Amino acid sequence: QVTLLYPNCLFLTELHCLPWFINISESQGPGSVLQSFSFNCTSHKPTLELVRVKPSTTFFNLPSLSRRQQVYVGTVTLSSSARLDALAVNHYELQLRLTCGKHVTEGPLYVDVHRDPDYSPCAGRFASPAGEIIQVRETVTPGAQLYTLLLPGLEPQRAQISINSTQDPPYFPGPFSINGQGWLLAPSQGLKGQAKKVFQLQILVTFGQNRSCHRMLKVKVLPAPSSQISFLGQAPNITVPEDLAPGSKVVQVRARGFNVRYEIVSPVPCPLFSIGREDGVIRTTAPLELAQARGAAVTRLQVKAYERLMPWAGVDLDLTVSVRSVNRWPPRCLPAMLVTEIPETTPVGTVLNTFTCADPDSPGSALDYELRFHSPPGPASLCLRDRALEVNATLDCDTPGVCFQHAASILVLDGGQPLMTTEVPVLVMVTPVNEFSPACVPHTFRIREDAGPYTLLGSVVGTDKDYPHNSIEYYVSSGPTAFSVDRLSGEVHLLGSLDYELQTLYKLTVLLTDHGQDQDPTHRRSGSCTITIEVEDVNDYAPECQPPFQELTVYAPLGRSVEVTKVSCWVPQEPQRLAFSYSIVGGNSQSRFSLRGPILVHDNIMLGPPWPEQPRTYELLIRVADAGPSIPHLSTTATVIVHLVPWSTSTVATRTHRATVPSMMTPLLVTDMEAFWQPEPWFVVVLTVTSALFLLALGWLFGRLFQGLAQMLQTPSKPAQALLLNSIRGPEESIEGFMEAPRMEMPQTPSSVMSLVCTGRDYLFNTLTGARRWL
Repeated sequence: QVTLLYPNCLFLTELHCLPWFINISESQGPGSVLQSFSFNCTSHKPTLELVRVKPSTTFFNLPSLSRRQQVYVGTVTLSSSARLDALAVNHYELQLRLTCGKHVTEGPLYVDVHRDPDYSPCAGRFASPAGEIIQVRETVTPGAQLYTLLLPGLEPQRAQISINSTQDPPYFPGPFSINGQGWLLAPSQGLKGQAKKVFQLQILVTFGQNRSCHRMLKVKVLPAPSSQISFLGQAPNITVPEDLAPGSKVVQVRARGFNVRYEIVSPVPCPLFSIGREDGVIRTTAPLELAQARGAAVTRLQVKAYERLMPWAGVDLDLTVSVRSVNRWPPRCLPAMLVTEIPETTPVGTVLNTFTCADPDSPGSALDYELRFHSPPGPASLCLRDRALEVNATLDCDTPGVCFQHAASILVLDGGQPLMTTEVPVLVMVTPVNEFSPACVPHTFRIREDAGPYTLLGSVVGTDKDYPHNSIEYYVSSGPTAFSVDRLSGEVHLLGSLDYELQTLYKLTVLLTDHGQDQDPTHRRSGSCTITIEVEDVNDYAPECQPPFQELTVYAPLGRSVEVTKVSCWVPQEPQRLAFSYSIVGGNSQSRFSLRGPILVHDNIMLGPPWPEQPRTYELLIRVADAGPSIPHLSTTATVIVHLVPWSTSTVATRTHRATVPSMMTPLLVTDMEAFWQPEPWFVVVLTVTSALFLLALGWLFGRLFQGLAQMLQTPSKPAQALLLNSIRGPEESIEGFMEAPRMEMPQTPSSVMSLVCTGRDYLFNTLTGARRWL
């Protein structure tokens, strides 16, 4: 029963509408008409298409289109595979498209399937009393599949299939069997000798809840063919390489007969090989790679040859196809490349990585591994043990360029022919570890107490075994603030002033901290050492003598040395300073006095000039200076006036009368600064040349003057003589004035020299003026 509904109709040439809704029973079989409709398309040839079906199925045929006079009729039917089951699917949606020229109409057709209580899957040919007949040859292989029972719709219900008819000998050579998939199998004894017999088998199908149906299946055995068909000589064993491409020829079998056809009867289905029905060429249908196709190493084929007109009259040929392994692929490794970082303190024997390699051509086969070093060369640091890369030696990175980076490769070799290899790059970067603390040797520096600020005392030299070596920073952790240490160079500088009298020794603790020697920049080590600074004494004060002035009267006998006095000097501010040197720097004429340390002695030995008979006074200046290691050597001068009275033989005793300056008097220290001028060499040369030219000019002028005077004196007149005498008197007075002028001291400076030259110039000018006047 078909019900037509008309919501939202779309009119063509006649009144028809889409969509349609139809209800059908699940008992509708293949070929049943679901919907039929007519329409007009006068100027074009129409088309009717089934666009899609939801859910997807093959139960519906493509719509058919027929023409009856001026009207086209479209029909939708069930296909031959249609097996409707309302319990499985009860609703289908068919999308139809009608095209008439440029006019396209598209709409759905909804099919609802409802249950039919009287419907049985065993209906149709299966329920026919005559049943179904199949024909087989008596030469069929024992246990071969003869027939497949198809029961659509019963798969979800897990139907049970069995043969319930009697199969007793001698009529039956053995029982037929049927499995749960509906395959009817030949008896295990085969059907040889059972030609022209018909075996009736009653098949029972049980499904659902106590529901079942029966079916009669007849098996007719045909006699073996009497044909003369036979295979030509063919080797039973064939070997092919595994790299044979699909579709490649394996072998060609040939049989003698008329219009021979070939087929592979075992295995069925055959996934790797196929045979040409007419030419007998066996070809590959899939890749034969042993690593991927399991069971492809050996395949046993049973090929049947028969004549086209007598398919039952055939012969079989057994072939064994062996696939030979071909080494086409190099080994594949995981990881394919190793890049890792390890600290230099990694223990020997540490496993860096284990390599897993396999041969695609031969899974499970043994592989060989070789470790090759590139930089640095040599297997000292790493080794390969049973596919595991291990640390072989201590990784010491405290030597420049030793082990910061190890480049190597692992060569993996398979055992196939040709030999295939894979190289796995390995890069092991060793990161530095700060293992050692910096250290320095205690040192002693000396510095003068008068050294100024920023004076360099020396450098603290720190050492560190970690690389890069001596990456050290210096700090003052404890000690006086008068000293500083440069952070990078370790140089010790003076910041303040020193005083030997206040402190002579300083202790300075220098902290050394390394940097840049570890992967972690915050991981730093430190050490320290003590620096001793000794202050060297510098004379700050000159010695003072007590008394600074002495006046003595000494009676000295002839031929004997007399001790005159002892000079007593000291430094009040530094009483510990006691070493002085004494020397006579003035007044010791004829060297009659000498010093024996601080003692002044008169030597009265007649080795020099005659002994004076009258008393004589000597004013001696004695220089007293520091004699210790301290510098500079400051000095002072003590004055000793000695009145020396010769001692005659009638003198009874020697007396020395001392007159000293009272201690209340403070001696006056007079400093005489002697200026000394040393002209530049160029000035000396210029002065010499100028003086020479001046003297030459002066000589030339005097020569002309005296020559003119001589001529006039030979023939003088009285007025001329008077004039000459008056004229000469002036120059003579000038010359006498020049000669009587006070003697000048030797000039000491350029200004003094220029003053002397100007004075001489004035005298010469006056002289020449007088001479000119006289002339």
